[in-house]
Amino acid sequence: MKSNDTLKSIDEIRKMAEEYGVDKNPLFNTTLERYNTQITILARLKETIDESDVLVTKEYVKDRGNYYTHPAITEFNRTTDSANKTLSTLIKIIKNFANEGSEDDPLVKIINGDDADD
Repeated sequence: MKSNDTLKSIDEIRKMAEEYGVDKNPLFNTTLERYNTQITILARLKETIDESDVLVTKEYVKDRGNYYTHPAITEFNRTTDSANKTLSTLIKIIKNFANEGSEDDPLVKIINGDDADD
């Protein structure tokens, strides 16, 4: 249930990684996959929040209900924080592992997912 804006931003991240030569970097790819999962979870949580009341009632003593914030709101906030940190990590990976004049370095090639023997 991803919005077009989300798909666009993930495509923009991929495009940026390609421009910096980091698109084959395993660290980048696994982090992008994690970010994509977090975005999917956020979309589902948002649907749940939109369809539900923001407060839920729990009864610990008969006929005495206590009101609490819907658990989906708490999870939404946690996941949003985690997704923001993951996006920050993606940007750092792109900037730090970019091919900046050291394309002949075998270690840089391996880190960026290229074959060092090419």
